[in-house]
Amino acid sequence: MKFAVLDFETTGLSETKDEIIQAGLAVIDEAGAVCSTFASFVRPEKPIPEEISALTGITDEDVREAPELEDVLARMVPLLQDAVLVGHNVGFDAGFLQAALDRCGYLPYTGRLLDTAKLARIAYPSLPSYQLSSLASSFGIGHDRPHRADSDAMATAELFRIATDKLRSMPLLTLQRVGALFDPDLSDLGWYIGLTLRERETQLLPDPEGYHYHRQFAMKAGEWSDEDSSGRQDETAEAAKVLSGMTFEELSSETARKMKEMLPAYEEREGQSIMFGEVLEAFATDSHLLVEAGTGTGKSLGYLLPSLYYGLKESKKIVVTTHTIQLQEQLRQRDLPLLQEVLPVKFRASVFKGRSNYLCLRKFENRVTVPDYALGEDEAVARASMIVWLSETERGEGEELNLGRAKEEWDAVASDAASCLNRACPWFHRCFYHRARQEAGKADLIITNHALVFTDMRAEHRLLPSYDRLVVDEAHHLEEVASQHLGRKTGYNSLAVPLQRLWRDSRTGLIPQLSIALASISHGKSQAWIEKTEEMPGKLNQIRDAWERYAESLFGLLAAESAADETGSLTLRLRPNALPAGWQTVKTDAENAIQLLSDFIRPMERLIAEIREETDEYALQGLLTDLSGAVKDVASVRADTAAFLAFNEKDYVYWAEGHFQYRGRSVWMYAVPADVSELLKDGLFDRKASVVMTSATLTVDKSFQYVTEQLGLSEHEKEGRLRTARLPSPFRYREQALVLIPRDFPAIRGRDGEAEFVRALTASLTDVARTVGGRMLVLFTSHRMLKTVYAPLKEALKPSGIDVLGQGIDGSSRSRLTRQFRERPASVLLGTSSYWEGVDLPGDALTCLAIVRLPFQPPNHPVVEAKSEKLQAENQNPFMKLSLPQAVIRFKQGFGRLVRTASDRGIVILYDTRVIDTRYGKYFLYSLPGPKMEHLPAAGLAERVREWLETDRTDGGEAG
Repeated sequence: MKFAVLDFETTGLSETKDEIIQAGLAVIDEAGAVCSTFASFVRPEKPIPEEISALTGITDEDVREAPELEDVLARMVPLLQDAVLVGHNVGFDAGFLQAALDRCGYLPYTGRLLDTAKLARIAYPSLPSYQLSSLASSFGIGHDRPHRADSDAMATAELFRIATDKLRSMPLLTLQRVGALFDPDLSDLGWYIGLTLRERETQLLPDPEGYHYHRQFAMKAGEWSDEDSSGRQDETAEAAKVLSGMTFEELSSETARKMKEMLPAYEEREGQSIMFGEVLEAFATDSHLLVEAGTGTGKSLGYLLPSLYYGLKESKKIVVTTHTIQLQEQLRQRDLPLLQEVLPVKFRASVFKGRSNYLCLRKFENRVTVPDYALGEDEAVARASMIVWLSETERGEGEELNLGRAKEEWDAVASDAASCLNRACPWFHRCFYHRARQEAGKADLIITNHALVFTDMRAEHRLLPSYDRLVVDEAHHLEEVASQHLGRKTGYNSLAVPLQRLWRDSRTGLIPQLSIALASISHGKSQAWIEKTEEMPGKLNQIRDAWERYAESLFGLLAAESAADETGSLTLRLRPNALPAGWQTVKTDAENAIQLLSDFIRPMERLIAEIREETDEYALQGLLTDLSGAVKDVASVRADTAAFLAFNEKDYVYWAEGHFQYRGRSVWMYAVPADVSELLKDGLFDRKASVVMTSATLTVDKSFQYVTEQLGLSEHEKEGRLRTARLPSPFRYREQALVLIPRDFPAIRGRDGEAEFVRALTASLTDVARTVGGRMLVLFTSHRMLKTVYAPLKEALKPSGIDVLGQGIDGSSRSRLTRQFRERPASVLLGTSSYWEGVDLPGDALTCLAIVRLPFQPPNHPVVEAKSEKLQAENQNPFMKLSLPQAVIRFKQGFGRLVRTASDRGIVILYDTRVIDTRYGKYFLYSLPGPKMEHLPAAGLAERVREWLETDRTDGGEAG
């Protein structure tokens, strides 16, 4: 058997309209060695599009003297004889091959097709990307010319070998489980996995070591223990004894000494030392603390070290919460292991996330064991990758998995309280969620996220272990997350997803599974129960129809009463005392859906309870638990929809959202507190002895007043229970950063003014980008303006060899676009909202940051509008008290993208002259950490940029 690894470069994506411009082929023998290769350019009939030349590097000149397609096929076809065709996303190459064979009079290729993208997904389920270039980088495959057919074919051949080796080396049970998901007669991938499985079974090789086996699954994680923690108490007592004999200054000094031994580049920082003292003082005096700690301060260690010292010494559990998974993982993988090495005592730290982040093993066993007759190959690949992942994961957290677009596969097997059997579950002592909860209970320090802190608040503090000292990192997101998690949100998909789980067709879904299971047991009531289950699909169809009508009705109201924004999104605030004319129709449709839901939920709950009471078979009990969970999800949607219609939450703001592209299927309904300050005060700050909040951006004009008021800390400030600290930065901003403001840049006034602004912006960005040679990030507040600038800027920079990458244009993934930007120094990245924070581009990756407009939030967003109305009712200025502080904090986050290390050096250009033309502009400039600032004519920008980058001058300048 031989394998032919094929890759084509083409003039586009259509096999009927576009042409092949290069072919690459690598033939692999049964031993996995490349035994022959073929590569050739192909002369197309039309010129190569510019974007294809930019992607592949193949020009019209390269193909001018190349052989025609017929000549290339004459040499390729013999190599394909009796071969299995392999490709990365092989459907694309196979489609062009079949079209080419047909065009040139050959018979179609009828052999098997293997896709290395799917094979890699199964074999390596945790990789961040399955693009060929990314996989080549992950495995160290030589691939110096991506998007060239010959290089791509060779890289794909090596990837095929690596993925096959991984299949052959995994536990036999895992490979058998994976093979069982595919029908080898319908799936070539299933055929190949089956072939590999038969090789393994006939070789009778011993299984690799290091695995635990349970219920026919191979797992990396073993059982966890719920024994008493008396041993841990002894450890804690010993740690307290050691630390009681040390001052914190002695501990930090010893820690610094050891860290310098391990990390020669480590140096003590003034800001970090100040933070040590502030955190300790807050904990010791039962005070709350706001700490603004900019990049480079070392704030993670700044709160971790005093938290561990105080917590261990006083036997107090400390909880640390972050907003992003990225920071959570940084603490888990970098900071905490380092502290374990350098501290004189041992401590236990755990990461505890929301329940839906963990795999439910019982639900997963059912999903991959019960036959699914509607299972497509993509779904089978997703489930197969999860089986392989189960043999590799120790934590069972969904973030480790890359399921691509198959998110519904995770949703179906994620842990949840409603369908948990607890100790009755045969997986209990291997359960990832209960393991994490057990570890949190025994830990001295718990790392969690803002969302779980507020979910715990709503659950009356039953989820997290008891604690009274909390550290909040990325605290500038605290109010926003509180608003989201203390309110309600429900929409079309909230019901569509559980309905799909309950019944998709006569053989797929929990209700058909229940009918099949009941038919297999001998019980006097089986037939009566089956008859009741058979009534349910009709009811579910009625619910689906009613829910569709309600969603379409709500979307119709949205379209009639609100104007779409630049992305096609619609937002409509619903004021209980002034509802729009079409609301009654929407309400009637919703009430009809609610009634049908009630008619389904009540009998379904009774049926589940009756079967559960009279049977004790485990498989049936597990199925009933899943069914009960799905019914509870449906009941939750009913309750949320009813609450949305009632408008009975005082001081809440209600609104609906939708999108023209998906109409009724896109609608969401929101009900959230307009002001969370009292909720935070009552539910968090009054209940906890000490809450430490830190971020790089908490002050406006060097004052904490805005965040103090928004978070409900004003009373604590009056009582003397609130401490604040702004830490000095270790960076030399005056030398490392130059802020340039083109004082004569056009302002945006009306549509004509915007057109003039965009023309001037495109011309200026072109000049500056040429001067710095790329390495430039441009932050927009409007995606529409980004798209308007993208094409002319790309065209203008093409002769200089500088590429332009646009968010939402060149790919939807921020991480993918950021990686491309890092890999291509000669490029300009245009980004909107998500690029204003959380993007790390240290060193030479970023030289120039352009801020197009000051990041004011749209004033008509329902929550902003409601807050503004409240402020006006209190005779306060909404712009100065709300809009301006929010924009300043966002602006500081954007500025923070430039200087990430002590050696970074770069330029910020502010194209919004409101920073110097308005009275409020000073708040933006004075909030920056002391960079050199200059005003100058727009025509002089590029020259000043060049001059500053070429010199090491450190003399002062004048801040406008």
